[in-house]
Amino acid sequence: KSLILLFVSALIVSGCSVKKTNTPLICFADAFEDNTLARAKQGFFDALKDSGYSEEKKNIEVTYRNAQGNIPTLTQIINYFISQKPALIATCPTLTSITAVQNTKDIPVFMMVAGTPALMKLLDKAGKEPVNLFGVGEQLDYIDTSFLLIPQIIKPKSDKIVVGMIFNQSEPQSVEAMNRIRALAQSSGMTLEALPVNNSADVQLVTASLLSKNPDVFFANPDNTVFASFETIAKSCNERKIPIMTSEAGLVERGALAAYGADIYQWGYQSGQQAARFLKTGTTKGMHWELVKSRKKVFNKKVASDLGIAMPALFEPIP
Repeated sequence: KSLILLFVSALIVSGCSVKKTNTPLICFADAFEDNTLARAKQGFFDALKDSGYSEEKKNIEVTYRNAQGNIPTLTQIINYFISQKPALIATCPTLTSITAVQNTKDIPVFMMVAGTPALMKLLDKAGKEPVNLFGVGEQLDYIDTSFLLIPQIIKPKSDKIVVGMIFNQSEPQSVEAMNRIRALAQSSGMTLEALPVNNSADVQLVTASLLSKNPDVFFANPDNTVFASFETIAKSCNERKIPIMTSEAGLVERGALAAYGADIYQWGYQSGQQAARFLKTGTTKGMHWELVKSRKKVFNKKVASDLGIAMPALFEPIP
């Protein structure tokens, strides 16, 4: 009896000790573990901190979850976040943003490392965007610039540059990027060899099959599967001395030769700045998702040296 009374008393004390708080809850969801995406998350919270919001100051609470590449888990995470009634949900990358706005129309969603609502197929029948989607997205126009840099850097083994590429056929943004790149290759006198993958488990085998065609260069397109499996891709390309060009500056740090594209840290920072404005005003009135503002041309010095490639002066070296 004494033990039962003690247990009941503990429950009562515990219940009484729970205090309601007005501190805004920030829920951040990642679809998978990735060094590039981690920079976006860092940028997001740095922007909040620079605007005066941090857990250290105790004026926000943060809940973070990572789905580790599992789609059902990602859906569970988003539904859990919704049940917590947060001030906002931060999402990275595309798949997380899609999952969030498909499951809530009330909680503001601040995206990063994601496409535009149109690219993510999130427009309704009237062509309207989700009313609760904010943050920073990217269109595909910049891929044209990235892809057309290839002839400036890569010398073909024969008369035409052959570009190898893998794409996730289940991601609308990835398929659209591939189709765009295929048309661009044809119009610019290059040949594209593209193979589909379904998930990260396919990447090693499909990449090996692609590289057996002996392309001059591998193009790492904006694809969540490419992000998640980039080290596997880079290892295979390095073994065959095949350079990797990309439209994502963050992948250059991880072993790509060069890129023209969004600075992933700044992408997250820009989204965090918008989230901070929402926290300060308490309203999304007048707010809208934004396009990425920070893009740059960068190259990996070590990779360029190992491959014996001289880079144009407009590219900024990454040590």
